[in-house]
Amino acid sequence: MQRQLFHDAAGTDTGGADQLRLTSVPLAAEIRLFLADDPTLLWARLEAAAGHRLPPPYWASAWAGGQALARYLLDHREVAAGRRVLDLASGSGLVAIAAAMAGAATVTANDIDPYAATAIALNAVVNDVVLTTTVDDLLDGTVTEVDLVLVGDALYNAELATRVLPFLDRLADRGVHVLVGDPGRGHGGLDRLAPVVSYRIATGAAEDSLIDRTQVLTLLPRH
Repeated sequence: MQRQLFHDAAGTDTGGADQLRLTSVPLAAEIRLFLADDPTLLWARLEAAAGHRLPPPYWASAWAGGQALARYLLDHREVAAGRRVLDLASGSGLVAIAAAMAGAATVTANDIDPYAATAIALNAVVNDVVLTTTVDDLLDGTVTEVDLVLVGDALYNAELATRVLPFLDRLADRGVHVLVGDPGRGHGGLDRLAPVVSYRIATGAAEDSLIDRTQVLTLLPRH
């Protein structure tokens, strides 16, 4: 059902604000994604078609933190090249796609929203990359066989940050390289998140209209 509704939303009628459009990402123009002009209208349309409540379509926007991570990976391909990569809260798959383009050995894009998983799979095809999607909630456990964890804009509220940060801590303590993309939403909460690079950003998700800079940070281990 998710795939059919996604295809319906990305139909040939380009006149509606509730449509998905194949769009180049502002800060990473090498990547094209199915994005919404008006995610709220898209959300209403998908809910009407599904006949029940759905989570917000975060996968239909190119968030500032994800754009920063994607740009960094494309400019510094050695960071992901040859590594086993997990992209947490992948959304549209933007960061996962950038990692695959950068030469990662494997890429797993994780998002608990099944609609996001559909969007990721179709966006991967558009960008001619191979990756794996999973909708498992990973945050209360740990993961193995991963060298690099990428988190693009998953610290957007305090409740989620209280689950994401301990998960990342456990990985960093095991020597996994953790990179976080965040425009300074105020929920980082760890002094061990060290800045790597900052970018000026002109356009992104509608909710980010007041944001003009976004950054990449790395999580230092506790010992």
